Amino acid sequence: MNVLEIKNLSVRYGDKVVIKDLSMDIKRNKITAIIGPSGCGKSTLLTTINLLLEENGGQFTGQILFNGKDILSYEKKDVRRMIGMVFQRPIPFPFSIYKNLTYAPMYYGIRDKDKLNNIVENTLKKVGLYDELKGDFNMLATKLSGGQQQRLCIGRALTAEPEILLLDEPCSALDVKNTANIEKLLKDLSKDYTIIIVTHNLSQAKRISDYAAFILDGEVVEYDETEKIFSNPKDRRTKEYVEGIFG
Repeated sequence: MNVLEIKNLSVRYGDKVVIKDLSMDIKRNKITAIIGPSGCGKSTLLTTINLLLEENGGQFTGQILFNGKDILSYEKKDVRRMIGMVFQRPIPFPFSIYKNLTYAPMYYGIRDKDKLNNIVENTLKKVGLYDELKGDFNMLATKLSGGQQQRLCIGRALTAEPEILLLDEPCSALDVKNTANIEKLLKDLSKDYTIIIVTHNLSQAKRISDYAAFILDGEVVEYDETEKIFSNPKDRRTKEYVEGIFG
């Protein structure tokens, strides 16, 4: 079942067209990897889905349906609650871990202390930080390691109870061990969330995604099950990209 349907999407910044007539459907509770060379429109696609595009000076035409309803018919704050975003570099809020994880729930009206405590505990367990922190939830979030900060930011996005999680190169600044932790976390989360990940790491896309879309010059060249994209691509350009001939 599709949670997102993107139809004839075109995106521009002024006179520069970044995405051209892009159409694709995103399956619910699957990991979809967006791959392609730098500047092809991958990150722009995520910010368009999240309705951050206009705030960055861009405009789009076409249609994005979320659960069958035009995304523009929702309020922006609701879109960003239902479609969470995690950026390339972790940006924890400059206060405690506890406050990072209660910020969204309190913004959306939760005030009960027990509920907030449960949200913090359950989220930390979900992202694998609970045991590592040994109960010190009042620690300044910026004191965490880079990998821990990224898991915290993923957890913070989850506290808003989204249906979709967008991730823009979440492992690009992490070492092998922390990358493996994030990949395992995403695989586990895909049981309950739909995940769209932009990555330059083709091995990562192959390891964790169910579907992959190869984008080149703002257009979807090929979109299929990940195994088919990597083992039997239909388009010559896809084959050359996944084999490392260019990109």
